[in-house]
Amino acid sequence: TGVPPGLGSYSQWDRRIDGKIARSFMSIPAIKAVEIGDGFNVTAKTGTLFHDEIYYRSGDGFYRKTNRAGGIEGGMTNGEPVIVGASMKPIPTTAKGLHTANIKTKESEVSLKERSDICAVPSASIVGEAMLSIEILNSIQEKFGKDSIDEILENYNNYKRYLKKV
Repeated sequence: TGVPPGLGSYSQWDRRIDGKIARSFMSIPAIKAVEIGDGFNVTAKTGTLFHDEIYYRSGDGFYRKTNRAGGIEGGMTNGEPVIVGASMKPIPTTAKGLHTANIKTKESEVSLKERSDICAVPSASIVGEAMLSIEILNSIQEKFGKDSIDEILENYNNYKRYLKKV
């Protein structure tokens, strides 16, 4: 929450904030899929069932009753909370050996039973939250400057005033 609209780019493939977020999450070991908003659930919906309708209320401005897009549309934040989910592969613990091949002999073998972490999801969620924060901050710096916090705040406050006018 609190992410301003307009971070990222709709026209530059390498500046799309959804692409940056997906890349960051996929760099976390064991992450195999990333979704933004309703992500994987949208494949069975038509556009009219998926798109978040836009409303206007005097005093509040523009708003949406839903956030199926997860706060990102067209490669840019839309002012709604940014919602990201990720799927992890199972941990390498195996209760029984699996079929494999010996690298030296090329003979078929069965791997040993292996024990490692019990659950890596809590740790990965902390890393994911940090990665999301980094990508949002990088996009804030791209839009509002990065020479000093004073520059960022001045440009951000000017942007907020601009948004109130439109």
